[in-house]
Amino acid sequence: MSEASTLLTAREGRLAFVTLNRPSKLNALNAALIDELHAFVAELCAESANDRPSVLVVTGSGDKAFAAGADVAEMSEISPEAARAFSERGHRLGRALEEASFPVIAQVNGFALGGGLELALACDFIYASDRAKFGLPEVGLGLVPGFGGTQRLTRRVGIARARELVFSGATLDAQRAQAIGLVNEVIPHAELAERVKTLALKIAEKAPLAVAAAKRLVLTGADTSLGAACELESRAFGAAFATEDGREGMRAFVEKRAPKFESK
Repeated sequence: MSEASTLLTAREGRLAFVTLNRPSKLNALNAALIDELHAFVAELCAESANDRPSVLVVTGSGDKAFAAGADVAEMSEISPEAARAFSERGHRLGRALEEASFPVIAQVNGFALGGGLELALACDFIYASDRAKFGLPEVGLGLVPGFGGTQRLTRRVGIARARELVFSGATLDAQRAQAIGLVNEVIPHAELAERVKTLALKIAEKAPLAVAAAKRLVLTGADTSLGAACELESRAFGAAFATEDGREGMRAFVEKRAPKFESK
């Protein structure tokens, strides 16, 4: 495992792990952490197809917090122009996570508030400890969410739920977050890391090119008309038949054996 100033990173076969590492600040997102995480994701995306991870898992250090928000102490004295630049920094990170060719799992081990929830929302799905708490409390500070919360939360849970959470600044426990569709699954705290790793390994067994194509389709289709999105799907379906992995997967099924995918 290697340590940067605000991140811990690790690789296990086809899996990559990154841990937000500011435990004394409940892993609050400051500019340095955002930049380091963005650079790490960019490095993974730039790797060759054979070296690139099949799944990235994002979590927080310690038992209290995934990320308890943006760093208010850092933000409190900045100008409106600097605040906008800080928001844009967070948006760039969110887009990098969404547009990565590999799935990204938020392993939420504690508080995911403000920017922490916005970071989790930029991941493909959220698995949460039964101790986790979720919320966008910015209006209580005289602010609004700045890293995509108003938009990604609406797309995740619907406009009425998003309005309620953003306008009230309410904090939800993990069970309630799951009930409204914010969280995919709630896991006993001690079992969270192993459950997420099991899911990541299951995804890693699949054809990487097909998973990447499916991720692009879901992301693009969410902001496209149904007809246009289905046309994109048809094109991607046809393109899959031109890949060696597509042929290998179908041959393996017919021959009743495990496929050997090579990202080709």
